[in-house]
Amino acid sequence: MTDLRNDDDTVKRGLLARIRGWFLTGLLVTAPVLLTVYITWAAINLIDGQVSELVPGFKTSAFGDVPGVGLVVGAVLITLIGAIAAGFFGRWLIRLGEAILSKMPVVRTIYGATKQILETVISTQSDAFREVVLVEYPRRGLWVIGFVTGASKQEVARRLSGSNVNVFIPTTPNPTSGFLLFCPKKDLIFMDMNVEDAVKLVVSGGIITPPDRPKRQDGKAAGVVAKKAPGRRASVSAKPGAKKAVTARAKAKGLAKTTARKAAKKA
Repeated sequence: MTDLRNDDDTVKRGLLARIRGWFLTGLLVTAPVLLTVYITWAAINLIDGQVSELVPGFKTSAFGDVPGVGLVVGAVLITLIGAIAAGFFGRWLIRLGEAILSKMPVVRTIYGATKQILETVISTQSDAFREVVLVEYPRRGLWVIGFVTGASKQEVARRLSGSNVNVFIPTTPNPTSGFLLFCPKKDLIFMDMNVEDAVKLVVSGGIITPPDRPKRQDGKAAGVVAKKAPGRRASVSAKPGAKKAVTARAKAKGLAKTTARKAAKKA
């Protein structure tokens, strides 16, 4: 009887363990999909609501209740504004608006900071948030993930010695907040990890560890170039030597012929 009860308990535990495993597997499969759909739907509804309030007559139109139309209309409007701003009349309007905003005490600070940040981030030539580094902080032996936002300039660069960069240290689990450090390049460890993987690592609090993906393509390319370069240089440097050898042989032959002719004449 005791063996039968033990067997029943084992079977029940095994069944409960399987059910729990199936539940966790289903949760891992469905949760990311449901969260993605929910966030996307909420963003679309938010943009549709803003466009319906800004564009007159959009809410009462035939497309007012169609989800996603406000997003398309907003993208088209932003594109048209950008096309107008690129012309002479658009630039004049922008200068006029900035002149008006610069006279408002609080608004000019918000507008100036927002414009400078967007120009820095959106600029195609910007190096902001393209490099992931390890910074030894807050004391020796402890390291944190940071993002290089650019080289230290102006008064910061003048007052600090050496080559320094601006490093943004994000907080966990909210990477939009953090603090700024001015660090010497020699004290940083530059990572092969891309920014997306680093953000996942910070947001998850270290639970999601990205795979170790060194820059193999760059390494291979560098290796090929390094192997080919010496050969090419050697071939280039070997040509002058070969020319000198040929010239020396020609001179030797010419001297031998001249000596033979003089000897024949004397004879």
